[in-house]
Order: sequence, then structure tokens, then C-alpha cells
Amino acid sequence: MAAELTWKRSTYSASGDGNCVECAGDGHVVLIRDSKCRDGQRLEVSSASWRAFVLLARS
Repeated sequence: MAAELTWKRSTYSASGDGNCVECAGDGHVVLIRDSKCRDGQRLEVSSASWRAFVLLARS
């Protein structure tokens, strides 16, 4: 994973209360973190698993 990541937050997380998750990826893996604890633990999933999750969540 590249040292410089671009973290993205859902547009649904605009409430400003900080309760959301952020994700970043490099094309092979996706990292997921708690926006309130940016230096904490991160969940790593394959890009294929992330795509499957997003498709399921949208349906």
C-alpha cells in the first residue's frame, strides 16, 4: 500500500458529528478506518470484496 493515501468519506456523513468511516485504496486492497481515530486500527479487504459489499449495500 502506498504511503500517501487519499481517504474518502461518504457524502451521507456530512452531519459534522464525526461518526463515520473512511476508506482508501490502491486498486488491490481497500483500507477502512474510523474517522474519529485516524491513527488507530484499520480493516483491510480486497478490492473485489469491497466492490461486492458496495453492490450489496446499494441493493
